[in-house]
Amino acid sequence: MALKVSAGAVASEAIEQSIQAAHTSICRHAFVRHFDDMARATARAVDMQREAGAPVPPLAGLAVSIKDLFDIAGVPTTAGSKSMADATPALVDCPAVARLRAAGAALIGHTNLTEFAFSGVGINPHHGTPLNPATAALDSTPRIPGGSTSGGAVSVAGGAAWAALGSDTRGSIRVPAALHGLVGFKNSQALTPTEGCIPLSFTLDTTSAITRSVRDAVLMHELLAARQVHLRRRPMRALRLALPLGGMLDGLDATVGRAFERTLQALRKAGVDVVELQLPSDHDPALNSGLISAAEAWAWHRGRIDARQADYDPRVLRRIRGGSDILAADYLDRLQARRRWIAQIDALALGIDAFICPTVPVVAPTLQPLLDDDDAFFATNALLLRNPSVVNHLDGCALSLPCHAPGELPVGLMVWAGAMRDDTVLDVSLAIEHTIAQAGR
Repeated sequence: MALKVSAGAVASEAIEQSIQAAHTSICRHAFVRHFDDMARATARAVDMQREAGAPVPPLAGLAVSIKDLFDIAGVPTTAGSKSMADATPALVDCPAVARLRAAGAALIGHTNLTEFAFSGVGINPHHGTPLNPATAALDSTPRIPGGSTSGGAVSVAGGAAWAALGSDTRGSIRVPAALHGLVGFKNSQALTPTEGCIPLSFTLDTTSAITRSVRDAVLMHELLAARQVHLRRRPMRALRLALPLGGMLDGLDATVGRAFERTLQALRKAGVDVVELQLPSDHDPALNSGLISAAEAWAWHRGRIDARQADYDPRVLRRIRGGSDILAADYLDRLQARRRWIAQIDALALGIDAFICPTVPVVAPTLQPLLDDDDAFFATNALLLRNPSVVNHLDGCALSLPCHAPGELPVGLMVWAGAMRDDTVLDVSLAIEHTIAQAGR
């Protein structure tokens, strides 16, 4: 039965549309559980405030999906895993969800993900793998959503959510955002709370969001971080951006290469000073962040694996078990090496507003070969995480925004910098987003 709404029920009408979208084939497998009644109740409350002439909260009943890692009062949190079927309902909202709810977000559902957030591909054998709706209109071959925030990206691209709350450990926000032509902002880890979220790596996990625009990314960050973003809005000719020479620009496929080069030309034409910087080559941040996350994941999962091993995705189990062989001395060495590498990059970046590079070097790969072949899956996973994981290892911040032309498969441009440079990254990203839009007219 359709919900009856009053003439001023703006939020309620919008939520009904979101709920309908969440239950369509476009969002198939995007949600682990739906919160239809909860979302309707929030929207009705916002409409009543509006009709009474009372102030409405910042999100005013907008639909927000929540990755199935974050606690929501009254429902279980299961990390997209069959092994968590025994999870009991959360007693309270985790801090990130509480902040969104206080801002008037209508929680639309818990979204699917790579089990325990441990892959950039987005495949989930327990709940099904959501297909990438952003590529479907251009290519009938089913393509991956990217991960680990797969369902979150599909919920936004499929029209079910205005924004998606997720986590980013080695690229789990930015990879699916890039593959869907969405905006994914990974803030500095310290700025947003991770309490009440099932961890992958306490050193690298970051609470972040996927949106449709940089403007919305700014708002979501302000709410999640409980802070105001200060935008300088400098002209393009005042910006100095760096190309990180080395592995981050290697192996671009034809579509990504064209889109990235076209973007560089547009930025230079707008007056941006684009310089080339060679990153330190004696330390592989992607490899080392993988070791850190594997060691920390094993520490969390080892007791559960003893009891529930058969209920894990075999590919995720393989990666978690890899952490069992890491010596404490090697783990500590990597943490020390990380500190040294951060200092090197901070020194190299003096006088630079931000780095820019493709978020991932390829467009969304086709799904079936990755279901069929473990070697192809793990090679693709490493490729997708290669560039984004550099920023997590840097303890930095980064934003992926679309830079492809109409008719092309989605391509993401990553704007990134060191820790606590979030406002600069958001400011630069707003300017780049505007420049790309102007160049495409």
